[in-house]
Amino acid sequence: MTGLNDVAALAGVSVSAVSRVLSNSSSARVSAATRQRILDAARELDYRPNFAARALKLARTNVIAVVVPDLTNAIFAELMRGVDEAAREHGYTLLLARMESLDPAGETIARLVGEGRVDGVLVQVGNSMSAEDVDAIIGGQVPAVLINSRRTGKIGTVTLPDEDGARVAVEHLVSLGHRRIGLVNGLRATDTAQRRGAGFDAAMVSAGLSVDARHVTWLGYDSAQGKQALALLSALPEPPGALVVSNINAAFGLLVEARAQGIRVPDDLSVVAIHDAWTAENSWPPLTTVRMPLNELGRASVRAIIERIAAGTINHVVVEEEPEIVRRESTAGVRRESDGSLPRESEGIGPHLAG
Repeated sequence: MTGLNDVAALAGVSVSAVSRVLSNSSSARVSAATRQRILDAARELDYRPNFAARALKLARTNVIAVVVPDLTNAIFAELMRGVDEAAREHGYTLLLARMESLDPAGETIARLVGEGRVDGVLVQVGNSMSAEDVDAIIGGQVPAVLINSRRTGKIGTVTLPDEDGARVAVEHLVSLGHRRIGLVNGLRATDTAQRRGAGFDAAMVSAGLSVDARHVTWLGYDSAQGKQALALLSALPEPPGALVVSNINAAFGLLVEARAQGIRVPDDLSVVAIHDAWTAENSWPPLTTVRMPLNELGRASVRAIIERIAAGTINHVVVEEEPEIVRRESTAGVRRESDGSLPRESEGIGPHLAG
């Protein structure tokens, strides 16, 4: 098996220089040419580091556990790509787990860290999880960072610009002439739903529009809850003519309910959802979305957990990358009369039900 001595001999340098360069140590003060010679020698000899020995020396495994609520959720694909890319760039390996597969007392995570199998954990909190549930699973002594959920204390956090995501959605609908705009939101106790709700309210006020509380639901992010939300909104005497849906999964259920009711999207109802995924262009109609910076969320989360592991730093980071609208076929401009005026009934879905 090729060792550091072999790489050092081929590169013509000391073993300590090879060790520092191949471990990306900040103390590796060698010239660019020497660094490249070491890397070339390691590649030629097909050198593989002895991670077991490194773990014993540093008391680290360079393994991060990543816990998500649902592995089948298309939203997580871009997030996990960012996590994976950043982990590899920093020399870390990932251990992936579903939240449902962990014991409620948090013994699994505590054992993995306690036995030296992982150095820390990234956690994507489920929508229905309470703060007590999170504390029980993570435990107080585990180096941890929450992905897109705000907390205080010994847990770091990295969050999306959710307020901006809702703002971008509202601004898109306003630019199309919509004035009676509603919000299909997550559970009221959910941190992300609160932020998206605040962003929606602020954007409506900025556009000179009032928020009708009857046009806002707080039922959840799942497909079934999207169906339920539209059923409630469409039954109103003056339903909204456009909707911001706080999660793409709820939007898919909403589109199914619209077809069942004969509501034509976007002719009768424009729909824009927060989050983008490959599934959005395969719905009918293809769904207009707000693409959130999920890749950068994943990258920033890895950076935060590495700082937590290495230096004990507890960061609370908000990703600064701006959300962007992805225009597809579920949004359209408000229909106007021949004289250019806006008919009152065109603002709501009720009078335009097909059938």
